[in-house]
Amino acid sequence: MQARDVMTTQVATVGPDAAIETAIALMTQQRVSGVPVVDAEGRLVGILTEGDLLRRVEIGTDDHLRRPFLDLLMGRGREAVEYVRSHSRRVSDLMTEEIVSVDDDAPLREVVRLMEKRRVRRVPVLRNRRLVGVVSRHDLIVALGRELQEIEAPRPTDAALAAKIQGEILNAHWLGSSSVGITVEGGVVTLEGVIHDERVRAAIRVAAENVPGVKAVHDEIVFVEPQTGAISAGVM
Repeated sequence: MQARDVMTTQVATVGPDAAIETAIALMTQQRVSGVPVVDAEGRLVGILTEGDLLRRVEIGTDDHLRRPFLDLLMGRGREAVEYVRSHSRRVSDLMTEEIVSVDDDAPLREVVRLMEKRRVRRVPVLRNRRLVGVVSRHDLIVALGRELQEIEAPRPTDAALAAKIQGEILNAHWLGSSSVGITVEGGVVTLEGVIHDERVRAAIRVAAENVPGVKAVHDEIVFVEPQTGAISAGVM
């Protein structure tokens, strides 16, 4: 399987000149921890994540970024960079430009390897450098569930089904003196025979329906009234 087989193609994006309020609104609405940043040509130029928005002057989380001993070593340039990140409201000033991405034909094992190595929850998918989708951990789980559902369990033979149903019925204490014949063709069960208590009919049907592999049950059982000998047949 390749990235394009499981990726989400409807991806909310922002431009580099967008306001961070726009990005935050998208992240909140889409319930994602990051939003891709694309230029006018649709090329991926960065990604804005929750981590890029943690240290902000508006909520008072920027002050402890000031580390005098580092500023002394690196100069006032570092302080200027931190000021931009904590005060700017333009996406391009805060976005992460080092992007972890894959081409749309990348095998899923490569996508998973990147997720584990870089500790990310989603990976942008590119085609000719343009963003065409995103593969998230959720997308991978959905794909796994779909594949598991498509794996068909071995189907029992008609003879095996008949034997299983016969065993279920013979082991039931409610069968009494009733006599039931069972034939199976293509997974379709036909019930024949004679019962002396009409309530047993439904029990026999349920016993047959509950055997895995049974597609349908046809009831052709005959009810014989034990006192009068009156006969009535079952229904399909």
